[in-house]
Amino acid sequence: MSADGDALDEVTPELVQRIEDALADDRRDEVRSLLADMSAAGQADVLEQVSEAQRDALVDILKGDLDPEALTELDEEVLEDVLDQLDSKEIAAAAHELEADDAASILEELPEDERREVLAELPADERADIERALSYPEGSAGRMMQRSLVKVPQSWSVGRVIDYCREAGDLPDDVYDLFVIDRSGRLRGSVPLGRMLRSKRPVQILDIVDPDIPSVPVTADQAEVAHLFRDQNLVSCPVVDDKGRLVGVIMVDDVVDVIDEEAEEDLLKMGGVGIDDMHAGTVRTVRLRGVWLAVNLLTAVIASLVIGQFEDAIEKIVALAVLMPIVASMGGNAGTQTVTVAVRALAMGELTPANALRFIAKEFAVGGLNGILFALLMGGAVVAWYHDWRLGAVIGAAMICNLTAAALAGTLIPIGLQKFGVDPAVSSTVFLTTVTDVIGFLAFLGLATLFLL
Repeated sequence: MSADGDALDEVTPELVQRIEDALADDRRDEVRSLLADMSAAGQADVLEQVSEAQRDALVDILKGDLDPEALTELDEEVLEDVLDQLDSKEIAAAAHELEADDAASILEELPEDERREVLAELPADERADIERALSYPEGSAGRMMQRSLVKVPQSWSVGRVIDYCREAGDLPDDVYDLFVIDRSGRLRGSVPLGRMLRSKRPVQILDIVDPDIPSVPVTADQAEVAHLFRDQNLVSCPVVDDKGRLVGVIMVDDVVDVIDEEAEEDLLKMGGVGIDDMHAGTVRTVRLRGVWLAVNLLTAVIASLVIGQFEDAIEKIVALAVLMPIVASMGGNAGTQTVTVAVRALAMGELTPANALRFIAKEFAVGGLNGILFALLMGGAVVAWYHDWRLGAVIGAAMICNLTAAALAGTLIPIGLQKFGVDPAVSSTVFLTTVTDVIGFLAFLGLATLFLL
């Protein structure tokens, strides 16, 4: 197998089992040897896959062999547990090896007093960088950016820039672009590393600069930054303050993490889970999910009240009780398809006021055509089952009504929520379920009451 293949299969179930067996037998040297040479991502995977007690034992065994980068890869719940096993000196030693933005993301998980203790262990310049990162709002460009970058004055020549890069000892490990600033520190543009290396030494750096590069303010939301990277295929992007002065750079690897976080957050919210509770305790998980279930219970009560208005019809025609869940279920599933597409399009900036009407019209047509198709299928099945063409016509008409309503609700609900400043991923499914249940039961039982009784 290739080296790349080995990396992909680094943490296998068999390896995790070996580590658990070694922990159970207190074979500490074996555990250390299994994890010490593992990548940061591999160590993080192992820490997330073992039980909490085994995780505590692993951290106790590893200590200095734990790759600081592994802390940045951990789930939030697991990170809190790992940090509980480390003292302030050990956390400070890990933060010392990380970029300021990564160190800040770890230290923000600590209580205020413990965070101060950790910061006190760090050199003054590193402490200042981390405190500056923590001063920006969570999820902002200021929190994401790295302060380690190559910035040069606009008056320099290419030769002087090359000499500076060779001699400077504090440059970042990975450099893709050099940033040019004026005397006040304001960003003038960037120069790709390859372009500079192809230029003659006497050429002024300002003559080869790209002045139209995008930049983001320190207060920009991380989702906006992710959109910019995706839309313009950026590898790095400068960050400026309110006066246009260059203060940092965001790299594509940080943006990939943000894209994953945003996608995961929307997925969890649409499923009625506020946060990833994979590693949370049982009681905490019950509490987190219980609120959402209570909201769904309320919507179910509303639907049941609609059904209660047709008790007489259901008593006289038992088939209605058998068939009405089909109508509601079809509407719910069709609506979920539409709302998923709409929420994703809104999150990616693809659904805007400019194309909203076209999107709504398309989804309305899709809902209507699907309604007709499944009305014919279900109507025919009901006629064959109950030998009553009127009942087949009623369920067919109800199917068309509900699938059309589901398409409209699946588009209008998320668009409306976003317009009012509410995250459409959070509440769309609750409102959608209510609409499809109420419309489905009302259409089916209402039509049955009018035409079958």
